[in-house]
Amino acid sequence: MTDMLEAGLVVGADGRTRCFWGGSTPDYVGYHDTEWGQPVRGDDALFERMSLEAFQSGLSWITILRKRPAFRQAFDGFRIDRVAAFSEADAARLMADPGIVRNRMKVDATLHNARVAADLPGGLSALLWSFAPPARPRPQNRAGVPATTPESIAMAKDLKRRGFKFVGPTTAYALMQATGMVDDHLAGCWVPPIGADTAA
Repeated sequence: MTDMLEAGLVVGADGRTRCFWGGSTPDYVGYHDTEWGQPVRGDDALFERMSLEAFQSGLSWITILRKRPAFRQAFDGFRIDRVAAFSEADAARLMADPGIVRNRMKVDATLHNARVAADLPGGLSALLWSFAPPARPRPQNRAGVPATTPESIAMAKDLKRRGFKFVGPTTAYALMQATGMVDDHLAGCWVPPIGADTAA
């Protein structure tokens, strides 16, 4: 058990070994097992993840995860063209919505980012994935998971240059982890690496 904890792994009631954070609540189990680290592509899908990572800043991810259905409803499914057209009245509506995180700076940044994303040549998905590093081995333990990388620093710098807000290097790296641009499931985690032959 001590070795497992030192490696940053936990064993769930189902007998599966997960990353240290992935077994603490049913919400995290589902997210860890089926979403986190899986490749996400598509402009709207990545805009949603970018926006939720920005809202998470200073909060726990479980708070955002549990509010995600309300976020999706409030932001019209995070469809870039629709959010880009939100008005001041929409911003006021969002600030009155108890189902989401009511932070005016983050709300305004999300609307602003939608307008920037709508004007990107080539789209948001292609831009973000252009920063994905080559595949590397999974971290051996919790200490091997970085908070930032040269790629996330470069992504954040480029996004800032283009006018995006609330996407610093740490948020950019969390986005890369969540959307499968990097695989930071720990060595020993039951979730198969991307492209692994699960039929074997």
